[in-house]
Amino acid sequence: MKDKHIVIVGGGFAGINLAKELDGIKGLQVTMVDRNNYNFFPPLLYQVATGMLDISSITIPFRALFNKKKNLHFRLGELEEIIPEANKIKLSTGDLHYDYLVIAIGTKSNFFGMDNIEKNALKMKTVNDAIKLRNYLIMEGEKYTFCTDEDEKRKMRNIVISGAGPSGVEIAGMIAEMRKRKLIDIYPELVGEQLNIYLVDGAPTVLPPMRKESQQYTLKTLENLGIIVKLNKMVSDYKDDKVFFKDGETIETKTLIWTAGVIGIKFKGIKEDCYEDGNRLNVDAYNQVVHYNNIYAIGDACIQKTDPDFPEGHPQLGSVAQQQGKAMAENFIAMTKNKKLEAFKYNDKGTMAIIGDKKAVADMTFPKTTLTGWFAWFLWLFVHLFLLVGYRNKFRTFWNWFNAYLGKGHSQGVMVGQTATDSTVLEQNTM
Repeated sequence: MKDKHIVIVGGGFAGINLAKELDGIKGLQVTMVDRNNYNFFPPLLYQVATGMLDISSITIPFRALFNKKKNLHFRLGELEEIIPEANKIKLSTGDLHYDYLVIAIGTKSNFFGMDNIEKNALKMKTVNDAIKLRNYLIMEGEKYTFCTDEDEKRKMRNIVISGAGPSGVEIAGMIAEMRKRKLIDIYPELVGEQLNIYLVDGAPTVLPPMRKESQQYTLKTLENLGIIVKLNKMVSDYKDDKVFFKDGETIETKTLIWTAGVIGIKFKGIKEDCYEDGNRLNVDAYNQVVHYNNIYAIGDACIQKTDPDFPEGHPQLGSVAQQQGKAMAENFIAMTKNKKLEAFKYNDKGTMAIIGDKKAVADMTFPKTTLTGWFAWFLWLFVHLFLLVGYRNKFRTFWNWFNAYLGKGHSQGVMVGQTATDSTVLEQNTM
């Protein structure tokens, strides 16, 4: 009998866990499709953006992961169209046929229809976004050292981060720690200058998905770090170096970092009524997309309302994606043996977020308790180190953390793929 061909589109948490669990399974050939040739670890993107980690610490090539795994294959390409009636997908690099298709692409940044923000804000969704943000922050520091226009320098001293979820809190805390411990060493010209960090959100609290104790601790810690937290503040526009809020307030800034939301990606060839709010594909208890018998979706790309503990769908977390990937693999293996499939049920182990040096929060499920401070910070480090793909990445990340947290090492101040002539440095008034 011919092997069944499973095509997985997207090599994030969900897709890579599905592929790894299918390694060596007889009767199944698996092809991973991704627009990048590497898997990366999204929870640590902000550490790449702020220079604590280099890119290689959180990335690993798919072909290195699949080396000597005879039934796992990789195809570089971007999904352009799904043709269900032909069991085929069109990629930017050609066509690919499947017996089973698994969509695990995840989400993209949601700008809520605000074109100026989409055009001018800095995102934090991909490795390229992190590199761009790091280059930008370093270049702004360099420009500040020779800028003589006081109005421009005032704007440059303000950094606005929109979105007080885990990503926004983490990057705000990291920039605050850099301001306190490293920036003066790197840029002695900044002695006596005040860098203002604003964290804004339309919600009434930071870290909305977490418990009240975690929210209160996080808010207090952010404020102790000197971060200006503005809640119930909806951003409405960003133009002419000014962030506009719906209540009429504005903040002058050269830097708006956008972490305020995500939205799913729609695919040509999938029926419109398959999508729910946020462009998430509606799936059944086995992650099968409604109206299709051999197309599945896992991770952030889908919404599943069959889990009795999550009747409105699971949170868009890496832990959900990982578990769905592994559960999907078990069901594919069951198919090869004509065994009964198992409905997905999420095992919620808790949620955590890092705030700064030796400061974090963790909402634990078993036992049901909330951890804060040093112990939560250590737990966050341990969990994320464990979740990294590949022993090399674990070691490199641990070594970088050791130098940064214990040895007080300097952050990586290297611009990647950019020089002075590639930037807008010369636009500054240097007279």
